[in-house]
Amino acid sequence: MSKPSIPQGTRDFSPLVVQRRQYILNTLKNIFEIYGFQPIETPAMENLSTLTGKYGEEGDRLIFKILNNGLHEQTDERKILRFKEWEKMQNQAYSSTEITERALRYDLTIPFARYVVMNQNDIALPFRRYQMQPVWRADRPQKGRYREFWQCDADVVGSNSLINEAELFCIYQSAFEAFKVPVNIKINSRKILAGLADLCGIPNQLTDLTIALDKLDKIGWDGVMAELTTRNIPTEHFYIIADIINNTKNITDNTKIILVLKDFFKSSSIGSAGVQELETALNYYSQLANNKKITNNITIDVTLARGLNYYTGIIVEVVCTHPQVKMGSIGGGGRYDDLTGLFGLKGISGVGVSFGIDRIYDVIEELQLFPTHVETGTQALILNFGGENETYSLQILQQLRNAKIRAEIYPEASKFDKQMKYANKRGITYILLPGDEERKNNKVSLKNFVTSTQELVTIEECIAAITL
Repeated sequence: MSKPSIPQGTRDFSPLVVQRRQYILNTLKNIFEIYGFQPIETPAMENLSTLTGKYGEEGDRLIFKILNNGLHEQTDERKILRFKEWEKMQNQAYSSTEITERALRYDLTIPFARYVVMNQNDIALPFRRYQMQPVWRADRPQKGRYREFWQCDADVVGSNSLINEAELFCIYQSAFEAFKVPVNIKINSRKILAGLADLCGIPNQLTDLTIALDKLDKIGWDGVMAELTTRNIPTEHFYIIADIINNTKNITDNTKIILVLKDFFKSSSIGSAGVQELETALNYYSQLANNKKITNNITIDVTLARGLNYYTGIIVEVVCTHPQVKMGSIGGGGRYDDLTGLFGLKGISGVGVSFGIDRIYDVIEELQLFPTHVETGTQALILNFGGENETYSLQILQQLRNAKIRAEIYPEASKFDKQMKYANKRGITYILLPGDEERKNNKVSLKNFVTSTQELVTIEECIAAITL
């Protein structure tokens, strides 16, 4: 028999890890609901036609496609032909409905757009939704990058107001302040990138430009130039791109960056519109955060591209700034003016942000920032001495649980050492020993594993000691 394993890029979670993940999710849930967002859930798999063409060329290659059922009914020769077509499809990232019609969701935004279109008569616009569920990507697994991972999104659809962007900035600030994680919240506008493509004389190659710029942090400027060359962008335009990058990269004051951008894009109407978006959103943010202590940074970064094709306005990305952490983005999002139009519902604008739950977990763990109260294991274990003492133990167990104490009884009347080793391995602090004398006197011996003390107490005194 082969050794059991799990698919590459997936993980099992121990009780402690699950408790810590729930701490992250519950923290975000509370923040979302303070801002008036409502929860929804969508299926793990979507129709392939719902997902393809929404994430750009590289995103489409990472969609996990699901093989259609019924191959067992085909002849062996037919199976071979269909699997060859499947292999070709995987290599070339195209679809054949004979082979696959469904796929695991790539993110939560496209399924949300589909949800809005299908439920447009039942929801009130603007609709503020949050969603916490796993997504899947056929990516190369590495530290901080998994094939199955959780996303946590907050979106507003049915409103063009930039107040929504400002509120999402505030949500990011509130969340990472709660986690005590230092971050840089980088913002830009796809209109600024469109303006840059306009000034370069390549308005029809915006996607090529954003795909290349999106890799700047990973491959550097030389790598970006090589990427632009392979995408047939003339080298004489490189200096224009480099000029705006060099004139803003060392400025930390957003007001000064806005002035530089206004001058740079004065001959580009779409670029100027993007600058105005950033200025307005930051003004709203300043008003919302006026009486709040801000410990995290929010900065304009003109190289931020967010390579997903559906973004049309302001885009945002969050990175941890602690020198100990070597990690990519832990959050991101942006404005999508007509995402629902992909499914036939025109004129519904939306904006949203996403939290990378798995990466956030890794950062908090690496920085040892998980609160101790997160580890909500068993507080008290009642040893099982069998016979009448077992019956007495069950009565005590119910009283402890009625007092909201997390308690359990060892299920068998095993040897004393075995039960104590179990308690020690579980890290349980309080051990209750209900022996013959204790039962006759309606008391219990209470042992504290931390202080190594033991005393004979009433059940009421036992409860008070544990809940102290």
